[in-house]
Amino acid sequence: MMIFAIYFAFVCFGAAVLMNLWKVVFGSHVADRILALDTMFINAIVLMVLYGLANGTEIYFEAALIIAMLGFVSSVAYARFILRGNIIE
Repeated sequence: MMIFAIYFAFVCFGAAVLMNLWKVVFGSHVADRILALDTMFINAIVLMVLYGLANGTEIYFEAALIIAMLGFVSSVAYARFILRGNIIE
């Protein structure tokens, strides 16, 4: 029963990634694109954790933590670049 729940979650979060990708490409404002990109990072993290659960390995959890750190830093840097025009003062 657990494997069916994992597969259902794969489908749901895969659809969420596709919807976020649509918003990144066709977003009306830059802020919408930044939020969609950040949400897409979160969905990618969830997909990696689900893949680790499905395979029973722990390496995907560590990779998910690395992606979480990179996603946070890139979202902050992109938002700062849009607001101020530079990243490092």
